[in-house]
Amino acid sequence: MFLKLNHKFLHGCKLNLFAIGLYLILSLNNQTHANISLMPDNSETITFGKDIYLQECASCHGKNLAGQANWRERDDKGYMPAPPHDKNGHTWHHSDYNLFLMTKYGIEKIIGKKYPNNMPAYEDMLSDYEIIAVLSYIKSTWPSYIQIQHDQINTRSNPE
Repeated sequence: MFLKLNHKFLHGCKLNLFAIGLYLILSLNNQTHANISLMPDNSETITFGKDIYLQECASCHGKNLAGQANWRERDDKGYMPAPPHDKNGHTWHHSDYNLFLMTKYGIEKIIGKKYPNNMPAYEDMLSDYEIIAVLSYIKSTWPSYIQIQHDQINTRSNPE
């Protein structure tokens, strides 16, 4: 009888710990999600972001954010060329939060499997503010109608 009670007690404890852990992970995720917001109207952030973009991103995505040729088709090694970050690309189709995650951690970590690409994860290279500054610079170059559409994507994707 003691073993049955002890087993039930331990099983209950495991379930409670799992529930608490899941709650904490989701709470932290929502806090992080809420704190990621681009600043395309902040001139200081945009200038800082442009400088970093030119140093870290322009060699692939282009000085004018135009991306590489044939960016919608895999190259002969199976990689997708760097897409444009201007109005012609798909960057603005993703929320601030998802853009931040892709830039910081890389696409493979986000999707949880191998994905042939040449873009590095910037987790150990740029601070969170530097990533937000680069993304803010990119957004600042979009026409206002695309910025409005992007804001609507952010509103729809925000879990709060």
